[in-house]
Amino acid sequence: MKDSISVVIPTYNRCHTLARALDSVLEQSITPLEIIVIDDGSTDNTGEFLKANFPDVKHYRQSNHGVSHARNRGIESSQGEWIALLDSDDAWYPGKLEAQLRELHNDNNLRLCHSDEHWIRNGKRVNQRHRHEKRGGRIFQHCLPLCAISPSSALIHRDVFTDIGYFDEDLPACEDYDFWLRLTSREPVAYCDAPLVIKHGGHADQLSRKFMAMDRFRLVALEKILLANVLNESDEHAAVQMLVEKFSVYSAGAMKRGRTAEVASLRQRYSRWLTRYTA
Repeated sequence: MKDSISVVIPTYNRCHTLARALDSVLEQSITPLEIIVIDDGSTDNTGEFLKANFPDVKHYRQSNHGVSHARNRGIESSQGEWIALLDSDDAWYPGKLEAQLRELHNDNNLRLCHSDEHWIRNGKRVNQRHRHEKRGGRIFQHCLPLCAISPSSALIHRDVFTDIGYFDEDLPACEDYDFWLRLTSREPVAYCDAPLVIKHGGHADQLSRKFMAMDRFRLVALEKILLANVLNESDEHAAVQMLVEKFSVYSAGAMKRGRTAEVASLRQRYSRWLTRYTA
């Protein structure tokens, strides 16, 4: 169905924030085809809560496999032409989906639209740093330093997943960074220059708190995109430079903690690129 939207929400023990996320979907100016919640093995009362308060939501429960597996299962079970991702601790402003479809209609060749966002940390509004600035077009090199597209802001055509694959279930974190590199290396993206998402942070169960030294996962993603042989010369050079930079930062921290064997192993693994450029 043209312009139909499936909303996919992975969740794990966030019953206390799930209502806010779901309410923001139900308050959209256009109605999604379906709302899919993938419960990734929650031990709170997520299932009972959904049944009692949101009976029309499609709820799938699985054992705990991580956010990538949960997102992928939701995408695979969806029926809409477009997939809108939403993390269960975030929320949308009411016109989010309508604004993105309007932007995508300006260029029928674009298959992803993202947007600016407001950040809330521990209940207070905070300003983003310049390095978190969002943009559209050919943004591969802009995506190299850190995740430049928020999953909760992404509206993606379902054919994208057929063409480039799903979220990498072997990555416990930075799976979105990996996915955006694969997508933006191949095509431009649309962008709504307005805050359409409220991104909540500061809570103890965030992946960035669970997994320290996130650059070790970004190194895996950079290695993957370099081995895929899809980059033009400029993008390849920039990706290698970023791998060298992130290896330098991560290895310095690992050496301080006495993990010399790990650093030696990584140096050998990435040697083909470490010897080409200096950071």
